[in-house]
Amino acid sequence: MKKIAVLCMSILLLLVVTACGGEQGGGQALSEDKLKIGVTAGPHEQVLEKVKEIAEEDGLEIEIVVFNEYVMPNVALAEGELDANSFQHKPYLDKFKEDRNLDLVEIANTVNFPMGMYASSIKDVSELKEGDKVGLPNDPTNGARALILFEQAGLIKLKEGVGVAATVKDVEENSLNLEFVELEASQIPRQLDELAAAAINTNFAVEHGLVPKEDSIFMEPTDSPWVNLLAVRTENEDDPVLEKLIKAYHSDEVKQFIEETFGGSVVASW
Repeated sequence: MKKIAVLCMSILLLLVVTACGGEQGGGQALSEDKLKIGVTAGPHEQVLEKVKEIAEEDGLEIEIVVFNEYVMPNVALAEGELDANSFQHKPYLDKFKEDRNLDLVEIANTVNFPMGMYASSIKDVSELKEGDKVGLPNDPTNGARALILFEQAGLIKLKEGVGVAATVKDVEENSLNLEFVELEASQIPRQLDELAAAAINTNFAVEHGLVPKEDSIFMEPTDSPWVNLLAVRTENEDDPVLEKLIKAYHSDEVKQFIEETFGGSVVASW
């Protein structure tokens, strides 16, 4: 009986160890005909709905998971809850990977959302006054993007060479003594009435009912370098199913949909 008990315990221990080892081992290939993709609400979601329609013609089923902020889409992807995501530009992805030690990689360009400045009570950046409060995203990459936008608008001057690493501490000249209010990106449209102006990411502006080309008081040029990406776990970057996804995304039908739906506020980047 003791030998049987010892044998049973050994088998049980082996099963436990095997199960744990399986969880910690290498990743699995993605399904050949189905993907679960995370997006932020608004234009990314709208575009991916069109991509889903095109992909179905090629035998690829896409399940769309919608998020209302910028952190969880990468966390969910890294943890295996998503197969891919579509919501971010490369500077944000690179910074997020570095900060959280995540093994993610971009596989294709998607669209560009020229960031704009918006205001409730003024029509031009020249109307900003001494000491006005100006909002910008509080995450490092979009915050830097907003500061570069402010510099392009002639409101501030940044230290030479800071580029996409710029923070409010790098503002070298601020002739109007503007007060910079850093807020979570998705919340800025809701706070716009309490600010003189604010830099808002296009997806959140559109979600809030703003039309970038009509409602912004200043916008980035459409050829800005902040191109958005499709991202996956590095272990899956060569999986054949992703070729189907990219083919559908980069189709003429999707490009036409972007042009007709957003009228230049969102630009295809392929």
